[in-house]
Amino acid sequence: MGTMTSVTSAKRVLLAQPRGYCAGVERAVDSVEKALEVHGAPVYVRKQIVHNKHVVADLEAKGAIFVEEAEEVPEGSIVVLSAHGVAPSVYTQADDRQLRTIDATCPLVTKVHHEARRYAAQDLEILLIGHANHEEVVGTTGEAPDRVTVVDGPEAAAAVEVKDPDRIAWLSQTTLSVDETLETVRALRKRFPNLIDPPSDDICYATQNRQGAVKKIAPLSDLVIVVGSRNSSNSVRLVEVALDCGARAAHLVDDAGEIDEAWLDGVETVGMSSGASVPESLVTGVLAWLAERGYTDVVEIEAERETLTFALPPELRRDIKARS
Repeated sequence: MGTMTSVTSAKRVLLAQPRGYCAGVERAVDSVEKALEVHGAPVYVRKQIVHNKHVVADLEAKGAIFVEEAEEVPEGSIVVLSAHGVAPSVYTQADDRQLRTIDATCPLVTKVHHEARRYAAQDLEILLIGHANHEEVVGTTGEAPDRVTVVDGPEAAAAVEVKDPDRIAWLSQTTLSVDETLETVRALRKRFPNLIDPPSDDICYATQNRQGAVKKIAPLSDLVIVVGSRNSSNSVRLVEVALDCGARAAHLVDDAGEIDEAWLDGVETVGMSSGASVPESLVTGVLAWLAERGYTDVVEIEAERETLTFALPPELRRDIKARS
């Protein structure tokens, strides 16, 4: 890796930092791997543990079995709940089947669930900014289904109906575009001046940091490649941020095999990042693909330094301790 000032070659790659795994994803993936080590295969996982097809395939090869609902898990088995969080009804379903749950919900998503319960207890209506069918939004809505209305962007904010404009609060999905979320909040506040803010920004630090890094490289890039799966909300947002911030073109790819060589026509500077559920090996693969085509100068552009880590779920820590 060079520095920004040392890069003079015609073909170069600007590599965003931070990129890839965040603390919540690392915790979730580690939870499945540790559960397999402690309990042996199979270990069941409700939904994709994180939204990346390569990560899921790797865990399947190690003995994880992915299911859509807890009712598909044999009674008495171990089931890991994904990083995106679940509605309370899922815990009830798991209890009914006497499943041993390992809750790998990202602690930052858990924070939003706590806020939803707190607002509901205060008899407030909750406007949840996010995508209605995203697993995280489904889980948060489940905390107070009679009080949550999903608002999917600024246009929806202009049309949403509320019972009492003086008794509403907003929350958001953690993986959204920071800028679009703020735009949605502004649209809501224009209509509802007494809208209550959450105690802290719900968009997770990792999402914000990865978007911030892309904002730095996009204006300098002819093309931005984001590594990530299409069902990964935060990865899709990185492409949108790159285009909004000046990149001539931006594309989302699962791996190097999805890159179209025609994208490189007339391109001197390629910007690169990866979503929060992407292992670094996939980034390395794209860098190798680009190097074969002359993009050998790689400069890492750092926006923020991340040091946060999350402990494994307590039920898994207990099982590991009991085994040792």
